Amino acid sequence: MAMLAILMVPASAMAKDKPPAPAVSAEARKAGMAKAPAVVTAAGLPCQVSDARLIGEDKKAKQSYYEVACGAGMMGYVLQAPEAGTPTAYSCIEANTPPAPGQPASAPCLLSGNAEPKALLGPMMKASGVDCVPTQARGIGQTKANTYMEVVCQSGAGYILLGSVPFDSAKPLQAQNCLMYDDAETNIKCNLSDKATRLALIDKIAVAANNGCAVKDRRFVGMSKDGSTYYEASCQDGKGYIYKADNTGALKESYECAKATQILGGCELTDARAALTEQAGLYTKLAKAAGGSCDVDKYALFPPKPGEEDVELVCKDGSGAIGVFKSGGKGSMVLDCGHAPVAGFKCSMSKDGGLGALTADLKKFKADTTCVVSNSRLVGKTDKGTTYVEVACADKLKGYMVEYQSQPTVSPIAVTGCALAGGCKLPGNI
Repeated sequence: MAMLAILMVPASAMAKDKPPAPAVSAEARKAGMAKAPAVVTAAGLPCQVSDARLIGEDKKAKQSYYEVACGAGMMGYVLQAPEAGTPTAYSCIEANTPPAPGQPASAPCLLSGNAEPKALLGPMMKASGVDCVPTQARGIGQTKANTYMEVVCQSGAGYILLGSVPFDSAKPLQAQNCLMYDDAETNIKCNLSDKATRLALIDKIAVAANNGCAVKDRRFVGMSKDGSTYYEASCQDGKGYIYKADNTGALKESYECAKATQILGGCELTDARAALTEQAGLYTKLAKAAGGSCDVDKYALFPPKPGEEDVELVCKDGSGAIGVFKSGGKGSMVLDCGHAPVAGFKCSMSKDGGLGALTADLKKFKADTTCVVSNSRLVGKTDKGTTYVEVACADKLKGYMVEYQSQPTVSPIAVTGCALAGGCKLPGNI
């Protein structure tokens, strides 16, 4: 991505004998207040000029340079104004950025109204979904579409900001975690702090998780659409976790690597195979305790619920099931894939549809039926809380509507043939 250079004022435009942070002379302020407002208007800036100064003039290039303050809560600017043409505006963040490490800024903002430009970035970042108290900020450059800045927060986190051109503190910006750029192939990098400092936040999160992890290694995993950030930590004892943090860097959720396979690709710092095998063995025991018989081969977790862990299970015989495991065990159950939809779940990891269990349900009410269930469809709930499931038969004869209760367990309570029930839609039932 091509970047325009940060403001470089020619030496001829700068007073040669002024100290590093000179006071603004009455003459410079008078000249600035006389001419800068028109330059602001020509540049299209959202600025009601409250103070201004003439920085200098480059008579050879026929350009003048001004600094303007725009009132409380608004970003100030350094303006590069050619004698003919549109002025270029640089925010005070950009203007205060040295052209190279160890060098002073070419034309820093000196007006008292522009004393703390980085403080304006905090509210802007919060509006974009990131809580940050900026401690350092620098300008990176401009493209036709964006102004790029880097910010370091009090928490140790760092961000690349994408703002408008010219930079307008009233317009929204994007805040992107510096960790996204550390290993990316891009010419935009975070330089105000190093990667190790940014990743040190993981140690604080691990302490908050209180899971006994003495952090050995750290990795940025990624971000979700809600602004949450995911980190991975490997532990000295061989275990590993993925942590979900909110936009303040505070811990929201913690996932053992054995349960994190579906979170942005899962763990990479920890060999999760042993943990996966161990966890599969645990689910086998939990399933057996809940009345199931699944020797678990693979598993996937549903979104967590308080006091309950819902898991899709793939058994070593190829069948599938849903494990609903309650804290303490009471009320836990294992549902085959045929009954799972009644409880609000759907099997997606195995080819087993649980049709054999639905056939068995039919025979409880229609002992002489020849129907072997070949397809099923969840119809919906009734006002009394029961659920209808439509089933089709392999012999192509009309199928049935089966009514289920879901509490205390999923079980059939009535069967009606499609010829009488109405509402059947599966092939062969219409």
